Amino acid sequence: MNYFQFDFEPHTKDEGEQLIALLAEQGFDGFEEDGFTLIAFIPEANFNQEAFEAVLAKFEIMAYTKSSIENINWNQKWESEYEPVVVGDFVGIRAQFHQALQNVQYEIVITPKMSFGTGHHATTWMMMKLMEGINFTQKKVLDFGTGTGVLAILAEKMGAAAVLAIDYDEWSITNAIENCEINQCLHCTVQQADAVPATGLYDIILANINLNVLLANMPALAKATQQHLLISGILKTDEQAMVAAAAAQGLHKVAILTQKDWIAIHFEK
Repeated sequence: MNYFQFDFEPHTKDEGEQLIALLAEQGFDGFEEDGFTLIAFIPEANFNQEAFEAVLAKFEIMAYTKSSIENINWNQKWESEYEPVVVGDFVGIRAQFHQALQNVQYEIVITPKMSFGTGHHATTWMMMKLMEGINFTQKKVLDFGTGTGVLAILAEKMGAAAVLAIDYDEWSITNAIENCEINQCLHCTVQQADAVPATGLYDIILANINLNVLLANMPALAKATQQHLLISGILKTDEQAMVAAAAAQGLHKVAILTQKDWIAIHFEK
């Protein structure tokens, strides 16, 4: 699979964070930061020029270059750049080629490939931080947009009785299954799907995706939620729209975390 590579020159760090969020909604699935340059990747088949121009129109004139590259060795890239992530003494995430982590309650081993959710991004970190304050023992959990499966794996390690992890992306499904096996998960089921299951209720739903998907699926998420809904993948500027959409479905905000331009929200029914 060939990719387009875009090298952007954001005016500020915050602008770069906002650009990542908007490009991710348009199918960009890899990002790097090299000094003041933001590098973004998208499969050529997924690139939409009109949607791309609509994203750029939200910013002041931003310099960028575009190039075409052949098959990226994502595994090699991750191994050269990936560092363990630690959320206090609660959870640590590492790759197999790292030494075991010390002084954390839960350790997760992730084989990082193209999927999002290694813990490095602010949204994944905040989701895990919100999870720390919830009792998962014997709970039924849905991880909507599982990526690497890291949140589903953490839910099982925290005592969940059953975890359904779904994602629309075939690569993510393969990666999540592999990571569940590495972490010896016995109660995680990974399925390819692009919508909240029409049947079934869940004590806790985890949804770290993006604004458009969350808004489109809020009625289904609320219907399937018995108590807790944790969401992220959204910017500070999205808070009002997200809280309003949740309130319309009978959910109220009980906690919010902010990191850089990103937020994570804990809703309850």
